[in-house]
Amino acid sequence: MTPDTREPLVSIVVVNYNGQHLLENCFRSLTQQTYRNYEIILVDNGSKDDSISFMKGNFPDVRIVQLSANTGFAGGTNRGILVSNGEYILTLNNDTKADADLLDKIVRPMQSDAHIGMCGAKMMLPDGRINSTAICISRSGAAWDRGMGEPDHGQYDVTEEIFCPSAGAALYRRSMLDEIGLFDEDFFLFMEDVDLAFRAHYAGWKCMYVPTARVVHIHGGTAGSGSDIAVYYGNRNILWNIIKNFPSRTFLVSMPWIIGRFLGIIPYYILKGKHRIIVKAKIDAIKGLRVMTEKRNTIKKVVSDNEINRWIQTWSRIPALN
Repeated sequence: MTPDTREPLVSIVVVNYNGQHLLENCFRSLTQQTYRNYEIILVDNGSKDDSISFMKGNFPDVRIVQLSANTGFAGGTNRGILVSNGEYILTLNNDTKADADLLDKIVRPMQSDAHIGMCGAKMMLPDGRINSTAICISRSGAAWDRGMGEPDHGQYDVTEEIFCPSAGAALYRRSMLDEIGLFDEDFFLFMEDVDLAFRAHYAGWKCMYVPTARVVHIHGGTAGSGSDIAVYYGNRNILWNIIKNFPSRTFLVSMPWIIGRFLGIIPYYILKGKHRIIVKAKIDAIKGLRVMTEKRNTIKKVVSDNEINRWIQTWSRIPALN
């Protein structure tokens, strides 16, 4: 590939943990991009499989950042961003396959509007159903992927402003990240993209959904959908996100939803045999409240709470993949 330096450099950051079986599809699709000025960075979170040797043997042009321990999606992505050179940063899950024109499509909104700090792709499941067209947030703190599991009839094919892109396939403006900070590594995995989106909106940045920018995503290909890891971090981080980011009045009036969700989900996971992990998630969530409260006080806010409240919906829609 011969880079076209007339185009802004895009740094593609992919985090990997024991995902050798996923890497061929992901990185083969990245080497076929029609956009000509990009670099690819793989951050390996201490994999025990042959991911590193596979990449060196099959994709020698990919820059590898090899970590000795698993730092989660947040920590791994941050390491990649810190060594990257691009004006824009594309975060991509290792269990995705990008359309050849992904970069071409997702970069355009940022080039046309300097106030756009985030862009989200249209993420599809391998069977043709929708995986994510945006991340939405409810009063309870629960976040969900818009359109998850729905047949694709073009109902989400309009370019529009959204609250949050899924970091599984999202473009971030470096100058925005320089201003608001990177992913919060305390979140480790899940909802780190929601936290970053809150901080971006508070600072006055916009987020656009770009339906023509598409990837296929094996949902849960790395962490495992419904796994102990997903249950733990997903439930712990919901409360942390509320404490850190909800406007004060919204937090107070939303207490019935917050408490109801916090306690009401426990019997659900007990019935699924996840009693130990859900109780641990709740206990650790409470233990981390002081730290999240301290971080809340450091967030840069240049917009009114009403601007944030317009994205918080009363009820969450819990998507199903079955």
